[in-house]
Amino acid sequence: MLPDHKMMLMTHRLGSAKEKLESAKLLLDNGKLKDSIGRSYYAMFTSVRALLARDGVDFSKHAGVISYFQKEYIKTGVLEVKYSKYISQAFQIRNNTDYADFYIVSKSDAEEQYKRAEAFYEVIRRYLLDQ
Repeated sequence: MLPDHKMMLMTHRLGSAKEKLESAKLLLDNGKLKDSIGRSYYAMFTSVRALLARDGVDFSKHAGVISYFQKEYIKTGVLEVKYSKYISQAFQIRNNTDYADFYIVSKSDAEEQYKRAEAFYEVIRRYLLDQ
């Protein structure tokens, strides 16, 4: 059984990830494609941080969070390799949408990122509930 503080933080972060996922959908449905991609990425990132809360670790940089996730959950076979690809690609795309002035995003790009974020969130939610 997890200590209360870890459980509370994990639950909070999972709820935050769900909210970001819902925001990504609203933005997608309203044609705000770059912002939708950003929210999809943050839904995945915050889902991973829920795992980290469970484990009692955290990192100050996105790369540290992603690296830990890959080492502890992908390379060990806890989660499928495709989820490593999902978050790594989402991180790159989100960086491009936020920092590259003329980066073009298609509706299909934003839809794909949303669908991946939805699957990513769900697999982590199920894993955490089963633990």
